[in-house]
Amino acid sequence: MGFITNLFSGIDFIVIFQLLSVISILIAGPVVIFLLALRGGDL
Repeated sequence: MGFITNLFSGIDFIVIFQLLSVISILIAGPVVIFLLALRGGDL
């Protein structure tokens, strides 16, 4: 059990959350453009 606690204590969850936020923002842009193209440009 000591290995598991040492593994999780070394992980910086703030950095992981920031990376996930940036990745989701970068993915959201093309998804919105793709959906607009499917709908013929109508919001």
